[in-house]
Amino acid sequence: MYVLGIALAVTVVDQLTKLAVQQDMVLHESIPVIPGFFHITYILNRGAAFGILENQQWFFLVIALVLFLLYGLFRKQLPANPWVYGGFGLLLGGALGNALDRTFRGAVTDFFDFRIWPVFNVADIGIVVGVVLLLWYSWTHISDK
Repeated sequence: MYVLGIALAVTVVDQLTKLAVQQDMVLHESIPVIPGFFHITYILNRGAAFGILENQQWFFLVIALVLFLLYGLFRKQLPANPWVYGGFGLLLGGALGNALDRTFRGAVTDFFDFRIWPVFNVADIGIVVGVVLLLWYSWTHISDK
């Protein structure tokens, strides 16, 4: 239940922040928060991270669906550990947030712009942090066996 609660929270925050950007900004508009370092920049991303696999919407939707199916099939076998719960919750929430964009908008809304890095969103943060938590848990517990 913790996993789904975290996933829901990530999805809601992701969608609300994207909605705020879509309603208050014009596509490609950039608002300097810390000029030259951090801006809020409204872009549409039709690919994955860094724009790779552009226009492969079905591929990304299938990946998100597979993640949820795998979680559903194996959730009772997951270790009862906050790192695992947090990792899966963040990963699933991020996948769902971006899948909703792909399904209903045809592209993912990105807006966090650190100028030296590709523009990203809350869902992307969830995916990256979720994967890092799961990898960290795996690395620290594989050595225990």
